[in-house]
Amino acid sequence: MNCLTRTKRLQRGATAIEFALVFPLFFCVFYALVTFSLIFVAQQSLTLASEEGARAALNYQSASNVPAAINLRAAAACTTATNMVAQMINTAACQTTPGACSYQPSMTCIAVTLTYDYAAHPLIPNLPLLGLVLPDNLTSTATVQLNPVNIL
Repeated sequence: MNCLTRTKRLQRGATAIEFALVFPLFFCVFYALVTFSLIFVAQQSLTLASEEGARAALNYQSASNVPAAINLRAAAACTTATNMVAQMINTAACQTTPGACSYQPSMTCIAVTLTYDYAAHPLIPNLPLLGLVLPDNLTSTATVQLNPVNIL
């Protein structure tokens, strides 16, 4: 038997073993890339939706007094924000916080906050150790300033 044939026979299956050793590492890296990409897309969707909700708070709402008008604008902001959220994270919760602006108390600000509970509703199933670095919640807040002269 020649030496080259004997070496080939001894090397048979080495590629399969190398693949079996390297594949889990490549799969974990790919899975992490997909997971964090989806989290990034979800965060961008929350940011866009909260910004659009804040813009909706600028629209005129017919009311008889200022507190009622602010509450109607806050409700319109949450409605718009929840309608703008991407389908994959449609369970995001909306909260509006009307109040005096911190930088100018004579103005009224409405903060629109969208929160998605990622821990309870992951976009794709988590790998065992990947869950340690994933966020529990995705949150986005946008604030709009209302001029008291234009509220009613």
